[in-house]
Parts: sequence; structure tokens; C-alpha cells
Amino acid sequence: MAEGTGIKLKRDAGIIGLLFASLGGIIGSGWLLGPLTAAKIAGPSAIIAWLIGGVAVLLLSFVYAELATAFPRAGAVIAFPKLSHGNLMATVLSFVVFLGYASVAPAEASAVITYASNYITGLVDKGGVLTTLGFIVSAALLAVFAVVNMLAIKTVLAINSTLTWWKIAIPVLTIIVFLLFGFHASNFSSHGFAPAGASGVFSAVATSGIVFSYLGFRQAVELAGESSNPKRNLPIAIIGSVSIGLVVYVGLQISFIGALNPSDIAKGWANVNFKGAFGPFAGLASLIGMGWLAVLLYIDAFVSPTGTGIIYFTTTSRVLYATGKEGLIGGNFFAKLSVAGVPLVGVLVTFLVGLLFLVPFPSWQGIVTFISSATVLSYGTGPVVMMTLRKTLPPDRYKRPYLLAGGNLIASVAFIISNFIIFWSGAATDDFLFELILGFTVIYVAYEAIAGVGIANLHWRGAWWLAPYFFGLWLLTYLGPKALTGGTNTLGELTDSIILVIFSIIILFVAINSGVPDPEEAKATILAGEPELFMPAE
Repeated sequence: MAEGTGIKLKRDAGIIGLLFASLGGIIGSGWLLGPLTAAKIAGPSAIIAWLIGGVAVLLLSFVYAELATAFPRAGAVIAFPKLSHGNLMATVLSFVVFLGYASVAPAEASAVITYASNYITGLVDKGGVLTTLGFIVSAALLAVFAVVNMLAIKTVLAINSTLTWWKIAIPVLTIIVFLLFGFHASNFSSHGFAPAGASGVFSAVATSGIVFSYLGFRQAVELAGESSNPKRNLPIAIIGSVSIGLVVYVGLQISFIGALNPSDIAKGWANVNFKGAFGPFAGLASLIGMGWLAVLLYIDAFVSPTGTGIIYFTTTSRVLYATGKEGLIGGNFFAKLSVAGVPLVGVLVTFLVGLLFLVPFPSWQGIVTFISSATVLSYGTGPVVMMTLRKTLPPDRYKRPYLLAGGNLIASVAFIISNFIIFWSGAATDDFLFELILGFTVIYVAYEAIAGVGIANLHWRGAWWLAPYFFGLWLLTYLGPKALTGGTNTLGELTDSIILVIFSIIILFVAINSGVPDPEEAKATILAGEPELFMPAE
């Protein structure tokens, strides 16, 4: 069962399996609940929010397409910063990554329960918060996700691919039906196209489940080490899934706004309400006389989040496996595999941590806002890693299977936009996130000082820039406009935004120049077992 037995992860993930893994992550509870949440925050301009979120994540997906094809490893998002900046940065980010990943399955379970509350009483209260019964049922769903993930990766991806065909078909069918049989064009001008202004649009990007939904593309990145043909499969799976998701989500938001009865928005978009609003698409389907579609949507409210929860369990366990495999946290404990090649310990830990996340975030919107901030913080370092590796391992000497054209510009823009998404998540969410990171870092450094390698050997060169980066993001959010970030209003929206752009550029420059300078040392650190994956060009 241990790594030492010679058991390895299986390279059985083909192009359809990887594409559908990412699509399965993208099309989950986000489409079932996100359009209503976004409409309440931004009104009809929620359409713009979905476009902004999609483009932002698409830029990140370009970056990860280059990284994942050059360094295809399980739990790749942990391996990348270790290669570019050393163990300490990778360890800190592994914790952030784990926070963002482990909280998704409970979010999906919460979505199932929220929809089910329309026909099963006692699962949530009037504010959409889980009751004791709702918590117990959510825990049971998490257990189902864990059991499925005890199967071999080929089987898990086959199950996910089957579910994903359904998950794509139902939203597309919903768009068509709503546009044909329940469309009110006047809704798009009711109370103004953007009743909350730009602040509403930006807030919706981060807090309504928009970014949360698109970030499902990362499944293919984390499963890169199990790809049968990384060079061909990964760019198609990563970029293709985000592109498809963007089209579907914009279509869903347009059809949702159009299907609302004008009387339901008479009191303003922030007060939108109608019968069955806890299951918004199913509720609207019933109201426009499409009972058969409502039945399908209630079924989908179980299938879609369940499929997403299963695939996130898969990738979260791979992240934990990577922390052990790369010698960061847990050692051989997290690197143990079952006879089927499954990171068994990772699956069990993911289940237990998922239960804990249901306590501070007992509602869908609360947990997805946290997930968006944590995941963007971890994935937003991808541009730093890519640009650093281009500097230390130049593409003209070390060819990449997929080299992103205009990569440095795209990566820079992606990094800046990522910081804006964290900023838009709000002071309350960022306070909690950065407090967790600070607590973990202090405990980890103290442990290494006492029982580990010692403080002097923690690769500070590659990680020191995280301190001003995290503190700066927190401070700008704290001082930001109350209407957007819940901050102190010390800085206006325009002033804060300009400062954030300048701050991001400075941090990017510092971070790139803090990377591990010796490519040979970097390769020896992360690619020791598979040198054929990254050989100097002839």
C-alpha cells in the first residue's frame, strides 16, 4: 500500500476523461444557484460578471496549460511552486490549495440539500442555513463521495464522464426552454441594467459563485500525472472546459433573468423572490408551466453537485498525495496508495476536513465565497511560477510541449486580475483566509525549527515575498470601499484599484526574481523520478 511497494498512480486518464473531469468541476452547483445569487447582487449586469469571471479564469487556464504539459504530475499545483521557488513557498501554498479544494465537496453537498429543501422540510432554515438534519444528510453525501473515490482513477473518471453528459445536457435544455417559453425582455432594463453599478458586477464575480464555478478547470491540472498523453490531452481539457463553461453560464444567466416574472423583481433585484427560490431554476420551470423540466432539474440538483463533489474529492486527495510525495507535509503518510493506486489517506482526510467546513460555512454562498478567494490565491501564483521558470529554464533551451504565445503578458494580466478577485471577495472572507494562513505558517515554521530541518534551511529566498504579498492584499481589502469589500472606506474604489495594479506589478517583479536560480537544482528537486518529461532541447 505504501509508495515503497512500487505501486504507482495509473496513467489511464485520456482526453475525454480529462476534459470531462474539468467540465464536471465547472458544471456543478454553480449553475443551479449562481445565476440567482448573481442577479440579486448585480441585476441584469450579472451577465457581464460571468463574462469577466470566465475571461479571468481562461487567462489562468492558458498559464496552467503550459505548466501542466511541461511538468505533468499528480497534485501539480503543489509541485509547480516547489520547482520554481522551493519547499517553503510550496508548503504554504499547499495549505492554501487544500483549503480551497477540501471545501468544495461540502459546498456541493450543501447545494444538494438546499435544492432538496423545496420538497423535504427541515433541511435548511428560512435563511438557507443548514439545520442539524441538513448537516447530517450533507455528511452522508460526503461519505458517498469518499466511497466512490476508493475506486481506481479510470473507474472514477468513467463515472464522472457519464454524469457530465447529463450535466451538460440539462443546462442546455433549460436555456432553450426558458428562452422559448418564458422570456421577458423587459427584465433586462427593469431598475436599470446595472442597479448596483460596477461594484455590484465586481462583487458578483467573487461572491456569487461565478469564479467558484469556472475554477473547476483545475481538475485536469491535478490529474496531469495520470494522463495517458499530457502533451495532447491537457491543453484541450484545460482550455476547452473553460471555453465551454463560459458559453453555458452566460446562456444560463440570460435565460434566468428573462424567465423571471416581472412582478418578482418589482421590489428591486436585491429582493428577488418567488415560489421555490431555494431551487431557482426548478422553481421558475414550475412557474412557467414546465413541470416536466422542474422534475428533471430537481434530479439534476442531485446529479450535478454529486458529480462535482466526487471529482473534487479525487483531486483533493491528489493534492494531499503530492504534499507527501514531494516531501512537504506528512511524508509517506500522505503518499500511501491502495492496491488500486488510490491515495487512500488523502480520501479519508478530505472527508474529515469536509465535515469541518460545514460548521463555519453552513450556507452555499458563504462557502463558495471562501473557496473563490482561497483557490484564486493559490492558482493566482501560477503566473509567477510560469514566468520564473521561463527565466530559470528558458524555453529556447528547454522546450515546452505547449508554449503559450505572449505568455509573459497573459501571465501578468492573469496575476493582476487574480488579485482583484481576492480583493472583491471582501474583508470578512479575506480576514478569515489570511488568519488561517498565518496560523499554519507559524505552526509549520515552529515545527521545522524544533524537529525538522531548522529555520535557516527553509528556502526563505523563494518564499519571503509571500509576506508582503499577503499582507498587502489584506490591507488593501481592509481599507477598501465599504460597498465593494466591506472595508473602512479609507480608499475609494478607483484609488484602491490603481494601488492594487501597481502593487501587483511590484510583487510580480519581486517574486520572479526570488525564484530558485539553479535550474539543475530545481529539476533534481521535482523531476527526479521522471527526467524524461523535461529534457534540454537539442
